[in-house]
Amino acid sequence: MATLTLRQFEQFLVVAETMNFRRAAEQLNMAQPPLTAAIRQIELLLGVRLLERGNRVTSLTAAGKVLREEARRTLEQSQRAVELTRRAGQGLMGSLRVGFVASATRHVLPPLIARFRQTHPDVALDLAEATTSQQLAALDEDRLDVAIVVLPLDVNVDRRIAKRKLLKSRMVAVMSAKHALATSPGRSVPLAALAREPWILFPPTEGPGLYATILDACAAAGFVPRVVQHAMQMDTIIGLAAANLGVGLVPEPLASKEVSDVKFTRLAGRGTPVPYEVALAWRRTDSNPTVAALVDSCAG
Repeated sequence: MATLTLRQFEQFLVVAETMNFRRAAEQLNMAQPPLTAAIRQIELLLGVRLLERGNRVTSLTAAGKVLREEARRTLEQSQRAVELTRRAGQGLMGSLRVGFVASATRHVLPPLIARFRQTHPDVALDLAEATTSQQLAALDEDRLDVAIVVLPLDVNVDRRIAKRKLLKSRMVAVMSAKHALATSPGRSVPLAALAREPWILFPPTEGPGLYATILDACAAAGFVPRVVQHAMQMDTIIGLAAANLGVGLVPEPLASKEVSDVKFTRLAGRGTPVPYEVALAWRRTDSNPTVAALVDSCAG
């Protein structure tokens, strides 16, 4: 099957548009005889006459008119392919699979995505809510490109996962507004004061780093929390606390939520503050420029 190079398409198109070999040769920065020979070679290759000519080009044949339009489209598509490939290589287009913990949906995810959208509007984002453990597994299995997770991460995870901190905050106590500690004077409550309370916590398998941080804080305050309910999401912990099923710890940014029958209280004393940190995580071996672009936007 006969095929033409991009250079041959370009040579014919310039001749077809100028209808003059001399002017076409000037535009192509070549001598006229080689251009004339190149057009004849194209005709021989295709087996059809493309130009009606005597001493000069007078018109295009029917086949020449078809090739003129196809050459124009081919060259435009070639330029588009080059431009899109360059943009993809610079992380300016493509797709990005982003995971996030539910507690990041209000204060972390929106500004991060907004900044990224401003500079990378052509990158398609596929967002998925999941726990820290679920996201780390998805990164390992190449089901996510980046993850918004809660720190700390396991040492073994740190060896293969890079991270950049997005939020540094602390945990606060959440309890029913009718709870005795909720009505006590003062703007904070000692962590040790929660020692005898039933606790509501997330499953340790879903956020092992933060879970261990909470247990360490309680140990420093002199007790082991008596967990009576497990809840996957922080919002669920807040809801169960509102129902007076126990007390829990949630990130301080969530304390701004308008929730009836709930009291958020800062912690004081031994074991405090209990840190709450969120980070963007990605595979250290990932060379995807779109991932690098999102990481760079974290500094915005």
